[in-house]
Amino acid sequence: MALNIATGSTSHSAYDLRSTYGDAVERHTLAVIVDNEPGVLARVIGLFSGRGYNIESLTVAETDHAGHLSRITIVTAGTPQIIDQIEAQLGRIVAVRAVHDLTAEGPAVERELALLKVVATGDHRVEALRLADIFRAKAVDSTLESFVFEITGTPEKVDAFADLMRPLGLQEIARTGVAALSRGPRSA
Repeated sequence: MALNIATGSTSHSAYDLRSTYGDAVERHTLAVIVDNEPGVLARVIGLFSGRGYNIESLTVAETDHAGHLSRITIVTAGTPQIIDQIEAQLGRIVAVRAVHDLTAEGPAVERELALLKVVATGDHRVEALRLADIFRAKAVDSTLESFVFEITGTPEKVDAFADLMRPLGLQEIARTGVAALSRGPRSA
C-alpha cells in the first residue's frame, strides 16, 4: 500500500517541507554598482541571456567619476527563487561592488523619461495637447503636422500616456528605461 502524501505535506513529518518561496512571478528593480571598465556591462547582460532571464528595462551611467563606478539599474521578473539566484550570480562577478534589490529592500522611487511623436491634425491635435496637459507632458517640438512630447514618471504612467496617444496618431516612442533610488536615508 502506497502512501498518497502530497508534495510538501506535513501530515507525517515534524518538519515543514513546504517551500518558503512562492511560485508567483514578481517584477523586481535591481541596482548594481560596478567598476566602470570595459566589458562589465557585457558580463552582466551575459549572465541574464545565458540563463534565459529577461530584462524589462536597463539603465547604465557612471555615478562616481573619481571612484570609476557605474550604476546599472535592471528591471526583471521572476519567481522569488529566480530573483535570489540572479542576485547571487551578479554578486559573483568580480567587477560588481554591490547588488541591491530595491523592490525587496523597501520603498523606492522609480522614474522613466520618454519621448513620443504624435502625428495629428484637427481635433486629434487638440486632444493630444489636452491629454499632455493632464499627464504633465511637455511639447518639446512642434510642426504643423506633429508634436514630440516629453513625459517623466513611473513606467505605468508612461504606458498609460502612450496608450491614450495611440488612437490620436502616436508614431514613435523612445524610452530611457527605469532610474530608481531607495527612499529614506539608506543608500543603494
